Amino acid sequence: MADHKVLTGARVVLPTGTVENGRVIVAGDRITGSAPEGAPAVDLTGHWLVPGFVDMHNHGGGGASFTSGTVDEVLKGVHTHRLHGTTTVVASFVTGEMDFLGRRAGLLSELAEQGEIAGLHFEGPFISPCRKGAHDETLLRDPDPAEVRKLIDAARGQAKMVTLATELPGGLDSVRLLAEHGVIAAIGHTDATYEQTVQAIDAGATVATHLYNAMPGLGHRAPGPIAALLEDERITVELINDGTHLHPAALELAFHHAGPERVAFITDAMDAAGFGDGRYMLGTLEVEVKDSVARLVEGGSIAGSTLTLDRAFKRAATVDGLPVEAVVQAISANPARLLGVYDRVGSLDPGKDADLVVLDAGFDVKGVMRKGEWIVDPTAV
Repeated sequence: MADHKVLTGARVVLPTGTVENGRVIVAGDRITGSAPEGAPAVDLTGHWLVPGFVDMHNHGGGGASFTSGTVDEVLKGVHTHRLHGTTTVVASFVTGEMDFLGRRAGLLSELAEQGEIAGLHFEGPFISPCRKGAHDETLLRDPDPAEVRKLIDAARGQAKMVTLATELPGGLDSVRLLAEHGVIAAIGHTDATYEQTVQAIDAGATVATHLYNAMPGLGHRAPGPIAALLEDERITVELINDGTHLHPAALELAFHHAGPERVAFITDAMDAAGFGDGRYMLGTLEVEVKDSVARLVEGGSIAGSTLTLDRAFKRAATVDGLPVEAVVQAISANPARLLGVYDRVGSLDPGKDADLVVLDAGFDVKGVMRKGEWIVDPTAV
């Protein structure tokens, strides 16, 4: 009995819908279907109980960079996001020298093997200098499949996603290579036309890296990548719902055309997430964070975000007025499916890891559990 926790009274969001006055039973590190008589209960009346958040695009937090931090610093960044409900996180790299990225992949792949992170994402260097955003232009290169292969090999099976400007020389062949190796090919930081984007999707691309950002805008004669990415059922679109990267109408447009089953909320967070304003390094570039908005010191481009997924959840449910079930789908289930871990996380089904978040009526985090252990205890005073 001591190994069981019975969470009762909450509005529980399941894949089949929301259960009023529901309950979730935890046995050890897993969700289970029943508990012995007399098992300890936690009354969560007036709260929401949702699956732990899954962030498939995150560069750091808590003052730590996933691209350049030590192992301890990376773990600090991961813990920072766990405090905000993200129980599964992919470590994303920004553009760097190929040898450097290979060494980082080898180092962080150990954390993935230990289950501390859910894998690695290479955002660059295979992106367009026309849409470089907060990436060092001097380090960008065309997506040569041989070099793409070097990075995924360096990750020792832990590479989950590579963001590419697929219109560049070697782009389509690199997409095919990634698809063959079970790695997500994501279209992003791209200057592609509508037609070029369709070609990349046909070659095997399945994700749009932070839709709208770092790509041509939607045009009525030259619709560009946005239209191709929104209309194709094979594509899941990442959205950064922080109120800075997207106008609410752009988010509504994405949900209307893609539907909640094809949206993945991400943070694209950098070091300052959960830490504060100040000066930081993003790869080789200096960033100033002011009023929680990160911009390059040189040029002023937006440089990732300081977002945590609990804030994205709250904004989606309140400002954007999305149904809570749709938010849960976008923030937990969809990214878990894309990453190939939906058998373990992404919903509150029995048999899965006991990763869950307790939210109050205003959608603020009051509890976080990961693998059956409270990271944020809802009963703590």
